[in-house]
Amino acid sequence: MNRLISNMTWKEYRDKVENGLLILPVGSTEQHGPHLPLGVDTIIATQFSLAIAQEVNAVVAPTVSYGYKSLPASGGGPMFPGTIDLNGSTLTSLVYDLLKEFAADGWKQILIFSAHYENEAFLSEACDLLLRNQTEEFPKVLICNWWDNLSAETISKVFNEVKFPGWALEHAAISETSLMMHFSPELVNEDLITDDGMVSPPTYQCFPPDKSLIPPTGCLHSARSSSSAKGKLIVEDATKTIVSFLKKEFSLDLVTFK
Repeated sequence: MNRLISNMTWKEYRDKVENGLLILPVGSTEQHGPHLPLGVDTIIATQFSLAIAQEVNAVVAPTVSYGYKSLPASGGGPMFPGTIDLNGSTLTSLVYDLLKEFAADGWKQILIFSAHYENEAFLSEACDLLLRNQTEEFPKVLICNWWDNLSAETISKVFNEVKFPGWALEHAAISETSLMMHFSPELVNEDLITDDGMVSPPTYQCFPPDKSLIPPTGCLHSARSSSSAKGKLIVEDATKTIVSFLKKEFSLDLVTFK
């Protein structure tokens, strides 16, 4: 079944709206070390959304491929070429406008799926502003990511060889590299995978950012024990959790569930 609305005709799209679920993936264009492409967050957001859509008979909107500013302690900051950021107000306005258009088309159930750590406050802001300003019926919108939906058991299996550094420092490291090995292995340059030790950022932010705090590779933790099998485990576990709360929060055709 075709689940990408960008590949649908307007009539095919129209027929999916009533009682349907729309997933809006949101990623970024950001450096992810020497071994991963700039589109990691966008690829992961898109592929995760398709995996979820397959389970709940949903459709997937075109991915928002730019995100909020990369921060030094979670994305390496703005020091690397190819990291193309949006201001928070821009991201908020973009997602606000998209939600407003989807609501005008009749969507009542929307999932925003983010794969970029820094996006989340601005996605919430877009939803809150639309809720305050919407004069017509407001769609029910959920926002989630993949990392907050992993079990402790899965985290222990993924980080079986190194200490889990926390999600902020897992940038271009084991989890994202493993997900890319699973989703798009042809885009992973395994010969360039780094073994950078975990960075130790201060408990405050400094402007301009201190470049010496970030490894020259842009990786904030080691990616050495990454594998496609770990990526598959992450996808299966997070998807299972997300599907469970979608079934709880939305009115879905349960016959379509596997």
